[in-house]
Amino acid sequence: MIDWSDSCFSPPQSAEEDPYGFAGWSHDLDCDMLEDAYYHGIFPWPETDEVILWFSPPERGIVKIENFHIPHGTRRELKKKKWHLNVDTAFDRVIEECAAAYRPGQEGTWITSKMIRAYKAFHCKGHAHSFETFDENNTLIGGLYGVHVGGIFCGESMFFKESCASKFALAGMFNHLRQMGIKVVDTQMVTPTLALFGAEEITRDEYYRKLETLRDEKILWQNFS
Repeated sequence: MIDWSDSCFSPPQSAEEDPYGFAGWSHDLDCDMLEDAYYHGIFPWPETDEVILWFSPPERGIVKIENFHIPHGTRRELKKKKWHLNVDTAFDRVIEECAAAYRPGQEGTWITSKMIRAYKAFHCKGHAHSFETFDENNTLIGGLYGVHVGGIFCGESMFFKESCASKFALAGMFNHLRQMGIKVVDTQMVTPTLALFGAEEITRDEYYRKLETLRDEKILWQNFS
């Protein structure tokens, strides 16, 4: 069982009591809070820059590293590209592009200025990382960022400026994480795109069992050339 005695957060309520997995709110957002949250399976999802909402949903999207696969059509498209993947060379630009990306059905962005400042600091402390797609002219055209917690990588957001650029970063990310020994990628939810790459939905209890097993694994972050 997850030990909550060392956390500033309380255990989330049951799905019957709260179907969204609301875990609390705060005005502040800093590296200590982020480290505490991810270690306990919680992530921020604010509606405004003034109040940070925290969640641990009853159902969680994950991709087991061994189950990741690239759809055949996407694989063919990616092989045609003369792009290259970088890791942690443009974190600030990636999170800013994710915040600015247009997302159908959403008004504005949940990646507020407070979130951007906090995750940039989290990156400087070695917890948050980015995977970046650059084209043949060395222009940033896609990418994603997330948080490393032992044997788990928690994906946060993606963006693309050219078709398939975020998928290129996603494929490169899984190859990188596999080499490092990461076991699970937490996707928070399962989108139609992620489902094509092997994402599945599990219960919060199942997620916490995996988290408890994997979060203390001594896997050092590596940036392979």
